[in-house]
Amino acid sequence: MGDRPGERTRTIRWEDPLATADLGRAMSGLEFLQRIRTGAIPPPPIAVLMGLSPVEFAEGRATFAVVPDEFHYNPIGVVHGALAAALLDTAMGCAVHSRLPRGQAYTTIDIQVRYVRPLTRDTGRVVCTAEAVHVGRKLATAEGRVVDGAGKLYATGTTSCMIFGT
Repeated sequence: MGDRPGERTRTIRWEDPLATADLGRAMSGLEFLQRIRTGAIPPPPIAVLMGLSPVEFAEGRATFAVVPDEFHYNPIGVVHGALAAALLDTAMGCAVHSRLPRGQAYTTIDIQVRYVRPLTRDTGRVVCTAEAVHVGRKLATAEGRVVDGAGKLYATGTTSCMIFGT
């Protein structure tokens, strides 16, 4: 590597995600998320890879942030839509997870994302705040918004999640 002009590299490190999941089974969803936010429990590898950071959790609400960077770019010169989709999926799923008792987990069934404007590395930090709309015994729904520091909207999303025992 490094043979091409302008070539860049990026190295990441992460911890065993299955060990993290085992820790999460012993506490409520909100307690688990709070411990990830404080660093008492390591973040999931996907968050490390994409640069997603937990900002705040409350019952039924989750906020994550990311700073779009060059390594998020697609071939047309803007941040790939997958970054906003991952940010939305993470925040919306965690909003649901924050309402779950010990011994329950979720998985995304579907996600819908509406892109309003492109992200670039010049956009700066964006945050996604999501709220659980409905959390039932087997199904949950949530919605989220991605905005910049000035409150400018970049994407919105909705999701359905399946609730199951661990």
